[in-house]
Amino acid sequence: MKQVVVFLSLLITGVSFVGAQDNEVFMFCYFKNNGEDGLHLAYSKDGYTFTALKHDSSFLTPLVGKDKLMRDPCIIRGADGLFHMVWTVSWGERGIGYASSPDLVHWSAQRYLPVMEHEPGALNCWAPEITYDRGNGQYIIYWATTIPGRFPATDTTGDEKYNHRMYYTATKDFMQLLPAKILYNKGFNIIDASIQPDGKRFIMFLKDETKKPVPQKNIRIAISNAISSGYSVPSRPVTGNYWAEGPTAIKIKEQWFVYFDKYASHRYGAVVSSNLKKWTDISDKISFPAGTRHGTVFSITEKEFTSFFRQ
Repeated sequence: MKQVVVFLSLLITGVSFVGAQDNEVFMFCYFKNNGEDGLHLAYSKDGYTFTALKHDSSFLTPLVGKDKLMRDPCIIRGADGLFHMVWTVSWGERGIGYASSPDLVHWSAQRYLPVMEHEPGALNCWAPEITYDRGNGQYIIYWATTIPGRFPATDTTGDEKYNHRMYYTATKDFMQLLPAKILYNKGFNIIDASIQPDGKRFIMFLKDETKKPVPQKNIRIAISNAISSGYSVPSRPVTGNYWAEGPTAIKIKEQWFVYFDKYASHRYGAVVSSNLKKWTDISDKISFPAGTRHGTVFSITEKEFTSFFRQ
């Protein structure tokens, strides 16, 4: 009887979850349009087909920042058991948004984290992400910022006035933030970094944002033995002959799945690899809700999924 009640309640919220075998559900948080309506969530049992929750309506309306946007959301499960989220609040502010949740449905008060307010010339803070630094018991928050004149050799290689580099801060509680430092600078325009632990090393999936003289606009990887320093020069592109941004990665059955926004063609793409060297494009095999923009993949248990979304 209990199973019937759960099944019916999932149908009410737009979720059909029949025949699941594994004890893992892949979640995808994303935004739509300009990010004005807030957080969207989708789920998948196989990593290929993602279905929108709550009929693809927003789970959280953005309230912080001058523009009150919620673009590029990134959610991770913290060491405290909470889900921690950061996002882009504006096209032109020097801080990011933050909130936490026990269940992905009920969220804390939103806060503005002034990560680059100490740099009066900074133009932006785009696509922030979080990775937990287990060795030091802290969270690393990182994002892309342009500071005009800071890296003059590549000032003319990007779009208009932008010449991004990756910066980071560290925190244990999302209240006290260490001063921001450079995370990745290999002499080119970079945005949309996403770091995944892999044993004792860390893999950074990143977007080469170079537009001139030869457009790149592709996804590459860099590897380090430390979470906030020492990353290698970028690999060759892992994506194909199209513009891609917003990489997010997860390991499923010993294969790395890297999802990304094919923003020029208004659809989502993906590549897979078992060794981070040979990549196969599976963009024609995946499915995301219409209008999905730059998001992040993470996993929860099937029990959590049923508990979080049955009401």
